[in-house]
Amino acid sequence: MNAKAASAHDDWNRHWRSYADSNALNPAQAYRRRLILLALDLARAASARVRLLDVGCGQGEFSAELAERYPNLQLLGVDLSAVSVSIAQGRVPSGAFYRQDLLQRNALPEQYQGWATHAVCSEVLEHLDDPSTALRNIRSYLAPGARLVVTVPAGPISAFDEHLGHRRHFTPVRLRQLLLDAGLEVESLNGAGFPFFNLYRLMVIARGEKLIADLKKRKQSRLVKARLTLMDRIARVLFRLNFSDSRFGWQVAAVARKIRKEGSGSSSS
Repeated sequence: MNAKAASAHDDWNRHWRSYADSNALNPAQAYRRRLILLALDLARAASARVRLLDVGCGQGEFSAELAERYPNLQLLGVDLSAVSVSIAQGRVPSGAFYRQDLLQRNALPEQYQGWATHAVCSEVLEHLDDPSTALRNIRSYLAPGARLVVTVPAGPISAFDEHLGHRRHFTPVRLRQLLLDAGLEVESLNGAGFPFFNLYRLMVIARGEKLIADLKKRKQSRLVKARLTLMDRIARVLFRLNFSDSRFGWQVAAVARKIRKEGSGSSSS
């Protein structure tokens, strides 16, 4: 994708204005959040002081869910979109939200260096030309031993994915190497979502251009809204039957940790 095309696809202020409502009806979002919550294992950390970084926080939907579930959680969110950061801050007043380009040197207050005990980077790396730099920058926010949960898409790239600015999809091998290169220990990494998440993705691929046209409409018809709602309800039920660990799954999820002692090297499990 050339620079001009990438710029057009990466207008995240426009993206959130256009797709915020339909994003809320995306069953893949709910599925990923369930995977992330399990991987974060915050219930076990409840007795400790949890400081969580939400990378690519969007409009703060997941941050709000976390704040409701865990009222004592300290939250920091970063996103490229000034619009989404403003909305997220209003949605979660107890959190701190900043506009941040992950490919640039960190511009957050010094207090957040080495701050997070937990972090989430969900469906972000596929949008970036240089995910390695992004992971290294994310790492600087993490406390030693911090737990980082990463999700990325696998499988074919649809027309809708390209419309949203996906540069690439990942294999588990590729994601593992990125995490290791960023100085992170890989605790677990697997493909998830087989078979029903894959089937959902195949439907998105098949509908491609039609899906883009539907979501571009300023005011969606009742039929479109009803179809999206029905799809969401069916998928949420079927997604509960997915395998959480399969080499065929088109949702890749990883748990990594910041190495506690520099120079100790990285390892994988």
